[in-house]
Amino acid sequence: MLVPGDWVAVGIDNGGTTNNGTVLTSDGRFLVDTMAELPSLVREGPDKAIQALVDEFDKVLGMTGVPREKVLAVGLDTPGPASAAGVLATGGATNFGHAGWHKFDIRGALEARLGIPVVYNNDANAAAIYAHHVRHGPESGRRSSVAAIVGTGLGGGVVQEGRIVKGAAGMAGELGHMPIPMEGLLEDGQPRPSCNCGLFADAESVASLTGITRNLLPYWLTRFPGHELAGVPIAKGAKLVRGYAERGDEMSLAIFRQQAMAIGQVFSVAAKFTDPDTYFVGGGVIEAAPHFRDWFLGVVRENTSLYAEQAELAEITLVPDLDMAGARGSAIAAAKWVQER
Repeated sequence: MLVPGDWVAVGIDNGGTTNNGTVLTSDGRFLVDTMAELPSLVREGPDKAIQALVDEFDKVLGMTGVPREKVLAVGLDTPGPASAAGVLATGGATNFGHAGWHKFDIRGALEARLGIPVVYNNDANAAAIYAHHVRHGPESGRRSSVAAIVGTGLGGGVVQEGRIVKGAAGMAGELGHMPIPMEGLLEDGQPRPSCNCGLFADAESVASLTGITRNLLPYWLTRFPGHELAGVPIAKGAKLVRGYAERGDEMSLAIFRQQAMAIGQVFSVAAKFTDPDTYFVGGGVIEAAPHFRDWFLGVVRENTSLYAEQAELAEITLVPDLDMAGARGSAIAAAKWVQER
């Protein structure tokens, strides 16, 4: 029978350019306290990318001196869309455009290559698991949370009594594609925002880099025609908006105010069907300057509508250690699998 210290779980966070990994002991200690990155090679197709995941596995074991036979499970997270079992969607995704990825079983392929059980989550779910674990610690199994992760899109994760909610098709927690009210969020005359998924007025159409590129920046440049970003290609300008906002630029702050309001609307809806203990915000906005990050979170709070009883208990806060949250959340999921089997 295993006792604490007898085994470890490895967590691997797969991204569009890099993989990052960690090692979690059976008594809950992370043995990697820095980024342990290697190129992910996802754009070169499955064969090279799966080998890159194996190389990441070997890298973190080498860094920690843990022998391979101590690893009882590996947690893997990737960007979506994918099924709960780790089968990538038809047509791939932004990071998985190579034809070989279409309906590819990335979890099964890594498990076959390693010969070790692999537990899969999407990247937002992995970050949500980690945030929940850090905030609630020993109480994790009795607490619930919702996480909104702002990036190229808007990812999400719902944790109920310590467990990530995946749903029948693995699509639970897709907060970005939740339709939200636009009254009070949009300016008079501002076009109804559209999303790459085909929906209008969902959360991702506002609260994401894609939302800035597709909807917010084009509109706000009509309100500030003399702005410096008016002479910059939209896609490039969208990536520069946060820096301007950090410096107090009026137009850029208006854009991020709308993003924060959209997240507040998402949390307001989530409050009605999950009533969580904690609401987490993650993504590029929390990697910003502290004064901007605190302002943004304040606007989220102002626009989250809770019943008085909920407001007394609930907390709206930031995902901790975001650059390592995916790998660590994946390792926690793998360790939980080991403990429960």
